[in-house]
Amino acid sequence: MHGLINRSIQCFLRDTYGAAIWAATAREAGLGFDSFETMLTYDATLTDAVIDAAARLLNRSRDSVLEDLGTYLVSHRNAQAVRRLLRFGGVTYADFLHSLEDLPGRARLALPDIDLPVFEVVDHSPTEFALICRSPLAGIGHVLVGLLRAMADDYGVLSLVEHRGLCEGGEVVAIILAETAFSEGRRFDLARSAVAVG
Repeated sequence: MHGLINRSIQCFLRDTYGAAIWAATAREAGLGFDSFETMLTYDATLTDAVIDAAARLLNRSRDSVLEDLGTYLVSHRNAQAVRRLLRFGGVTYADFLHSLEDLPGRARLALPDIDLPVFEVVDHSPTEFALICRSPLAGIGHVLVGLLRAMADDYGVLSLVEHRGLCEGGEVVAIILAETAFSEGRRFDLARSAVAVG
């Protein structure tokens, strides 16, 4: 598993629950080190061990920890690069959903060795979608539930997003758009504001 993914999990636990919880998680998972390096690659079993250890220490289900990780990746001030990458996917939430199939390729432009989940978007109607995701990380669909709910808020869309279980080779997340103009949404500019130099 790419170190950037593991580092994101570490930052989520530290930023959400504090440095002591992260330190306890690292010990409980038997990492043997204090921090993931973003540019290294780690065995996927370490990632699973960290998630399982965090769930035990927080007395929460693995699925709920993963869902909160997905929310963190979009909504926390320390993860704005992820939000920005996702918002480049389209002007509307539906555009964004369709762009997820291209996300691994876009990410590899910056990090050629990153191995993101593979996504397939299935349109059932203009307001009903299924997202099929395939990843070595068990529970990736729950990360996407949190991420997709947070992105719906970001776009100002009222949506129902739920994990529908496993399918052949992956997990299924169902998305229903109830109201596409529910609220104003968060501000997003394709080009960052220029800084005045004087």
